[in-house]
Amino acid sequence: MKSDIKCTINDQPRTLHAYPMERLLDVLREQLRLTGTKEGCGEGECGACSVVLDGELVNSCLVPACQADGASVLTVEGLAAQGKLGEELAPVQKCFLEHGAAQCGICTPGMLVAARCFLDARTPATDEAVREALAGNLCRCTGYQKIIEAVQLAASVKAKEAAP
Repeated sequence: MKSDIKCTINDQPRTLHAYPMERLLDVLREQLRLTGTKEGCGEGECGACSVVLDGELVNSCLVPACQADGASVLTVEGLAAQGKLGEELAPVQKCFLEHGAAQCGICTPGMLVAARCFLDARTPATDEAVREALAGNLCRCTGYQKIIEAVQLAASVKAKEAAP
């Protein structure tokens, strides 16, 4: 039997009507039409479906919808700022574009969400730290160097914005 699941998705209060053990990935994509979150493997191995659930990076293909009850969820659609003229890309999204860090687009949403989670932790963006933060996200199209450089650029942008 479906039940109501009250949560906040991308800073918007939402009530989902879903089976408790339905995958959060399916509810996001099918009910809310937030199709930026991709299904890659369906087994929690590739990271394409990564979202932030109450501050933690998770694979939404492994999370039952009932775990979102009372929680805050951030998807790739929530990264961009809503403005009067539409959406403005988040710094990490701009850096991915500028560095050519996005290829086919299957892994990109999960990479962006994982990168945002890493940047929010304010960990120094060394090659090793960025690689570790993105280790759960697989890309089949490109080497990871441009992605790492884009995250490091986003970290420097964020540091400049935070400076007095």
